[in-house]
Amino acid sequence: MSEKNREGKRTARQKLAAEREKQKSKDKRRRALIVGASVVCVLGLAAVIGVVAANAGKDDGSEAAGPIVAPSGAQGKDSLAIPVGEESAKSTLVIWEDFRCPACKAFELAYRDTIHELTEAGQLKVEYHLATIIDGNMGGTGSRKSANAAACAQDAGKFTPYHDVLFTNQPAETDDAYADEGKLIDLAGKVDGLDTAAFQECVKNGTHNSWVEKSNEAFRTGGFSGTPTVLLDGKNIYQDRSMTPAKLKQLVQDANK
Repeated sequence: MSEKNREGKRTARQKLAAEREKQKSKDKRRRALIVGASVVCVLGLAAVIGVVAANAGKDDGSEAAGPIVAPSGAQGKDSLAIPVGEESAKSTLVIWEDFRCPACKAFELAYRDTIHELTEAGQLKVEYHLATIIDGNMGGTGSRKSANAAACAQDAGKFTPYHDVLFTNQPAETDDAYADEGKLIDLAGKVDGLDTAAFQECVKNGTHNSWVEKSNEAFRTGGFSGTPTVLLDGKNIYQDRSMTPAKLKQLVQDANK
């Protein structure tokens, strides 16, 4: 083979090697861009998840600032319980509820008549605690505003009937209809004597918003798994799959013998 041919082949090999190195560099840069973009996406997703996680179960406190004003007659630690029934009743039912919570509505519709019967008979005292976890999980302010409205109804001595009206007319979980103060006032018209200027002012001003937020904080730090949480003399009966309104009635009546 002539020197000229050898030189030509050597030059061709060098060109081929150079092209390979050039292609490797392009591939390396492309992989770096892909990895970099992926990292940005992951970090962005992590940031979103972090924000969601940080706010899960929390109420939007933008309107909750201000002095804590407990509703009339509230009892218990930090005056966070709204009592219904005779103080002398031998059984106490503690209920944590959210007016946007579908499971709370199901519980109320199933047990409401029995609870009313037992409280009116002086055999059961109920302590209602209000939470706003759906606002935190689904977004919105309907849990807080409806809880404030219920506290306003307590001020007027109309908590129980208005509480029942709110659950009977509960919107879909994803529908933040109770964020509309006008709707909450309209529903007050279903309770005799509740739709007054004082009630309307209490609802519109969010008089009990900070109290509601404090109640929700007590729920979040109380070790409860969700709403409703229903405790009969300290025992969680909502987790008892054998529980029925008839069984609840029998337990309360037995305690009052």
